[in-house]
Amino acid sequence: MTLQVAITATGRMSLPADIRKRLGLTNGGSVYVDETPDGVILRTAEQIVAHARSLAKQYDKVDGSSVDDFLANRMAESGS
Repeated sequence: MTLQVAITATGRMSLPADIRKRLGLTNGGSVYVDETPDGVILRTAEQIVAHARSLAKQYDKVDGSSVDDFLANRMAESGS
């Protein structure tokens, strides 16, 4: 969905009510702005956390990547 939103001379913009409702911002709130080569992305804090979790999830099944593996390797390196 693409919407045109006006930005005032002071940089203020208003998100349409239906979008604020879907994002859980009906009583106000904050969004985070990511500037990318393709444009600007607005995300809520919950969306930022979900995105970070999805990025981290790709590493949870990599052999040798757990904290236990790291500690075992450090112990082996130190000769303990």
